[in-house]
Amino acid sequence: MTDHEAEPPPPATGAWRPGDHPGRRRFAAVFDTEPLPLELGGEFGPVTVAYETWGEPSPARDNAVLVLHALTGDSHAAGEAGPGHPNPGWWGPLIGPGAPIDTDRWWVVCPNTLGGCQGTTGPASTAPDGAPWGSRFPAITTRDQVAVEAALARQLGILQWAAVVGGSMGGMRALEWGVMFPDRVARMIVLACGAAATAEQIALCAVQARAIRLDPGFAGGDYYDRRPGAGPARGLGLARRVGHITYRSEIELEGRFGRAPQDGEDPLADGRYAVESYLDHQADKLVRRFDANSYLVLSRTMDHHDVGRGRGGIPAALARVTAKPTIVAIDSDRLYPPRLQQELHAHLPGRPELHVVASPFGHDAFLIETEQVGKYIRMGLQG
Repeated sequence: MTDHEAEPPPPATGAWRPGDHPGRRRFAAVFDTEPLPLELGGEFGPVTVAYETWGEPSPARDNAVLVLHALTGDSHAAGEAGPGHPNPGWWGPLIGPGAPIDTDRWWVVCPNTLGGCQGTTGPASTAPDGAPWGSRFPAITTRDQVAVEAALARQLGILQWAAVVGGSMGGMRALEWGVMFPDRVARMIVLACGAAATAEQIALCAVQARAIRLDPGFAGGDYYDRRPGAGPARGLGLARRVGHITYRSEIELEGRFGRAPQDGEDPLADGRYAVESYLDHQADKLVRRFDANSYLVLSRTMDHHDVGRGRGGIPAALARVTAKPTIVAIDSDRLYPPRLQQELHAHLPGRPELHVVASPFGHDAFLIETEQVGKYIRMGLQG
């Protein structure tokens, strides 16, 4: 039996649940007296927001930097792995004393997004009737997520963010911050995303969503009482495999794996190639720390992402931005190719310079190429 086959079965959900170790998380209740009006109709509340902070607020709280995570990220942007946090912070080299987001100067706040599964209210959270929201969790958009973040800012006494910073799905929210609340954002740093989801991005999300929903363990979205191994891990794992291919580049995968077999296995005798083992590993890691319903909910918010919706189109929407913008592209990003950041450059006021990260790592370079990314973030925070 291979190590891959010997893994214990994954839980029905990898969501953080009340009673689990909180780690560095702090919690805030928002929309607990008046519910959140949802963009697509209806209302929702109350909402618990899990967030983490680094550094100290200035007396006027005018040194706050909002850091926004991507699809499977969470509030743990920096810090070691430990109780409550199975992995180190996803942007650790960029946040800290003397780092590009220098916590000797900035008070950094990173919330888990609405619909997530690491402490902020999402499908795995308990509804007022005592059962998980599951399939009953409402359809939400990026604008709803930003409305929750704005409520958190008010509760923290932050009248204006010194900067809002995000990549990929976090970049979508950073853009929406600049459009929805122009007077509450001084600087906006957007990495590896566009003004609206493309047809291919929606198509890729659709395939991943279908993989999850076709898993019998998904049970229509109400699987939280299932035993380990009986939840939707197969579907979520397949979705992760598809997604992860799009996060990297062809040249990186070829150079890293080529046609090499996995150690101790023979692909010609029903074994795996090394790249297959790599995808299996990425899938197994995710299903143990994430939730299938959150994957669906958040992927759909990304499908709906369009800053121009209801605002007269993308150029008119971006014209509302008053924050100092910094736009960063990745030359090998096939999921959010540089033409999408070129569109931002063309329509944002002042036509800000477009910075390009040179990397073989594809979309994931915004997480990997911390030296280049850090340089552009440091530049964006100046002035």
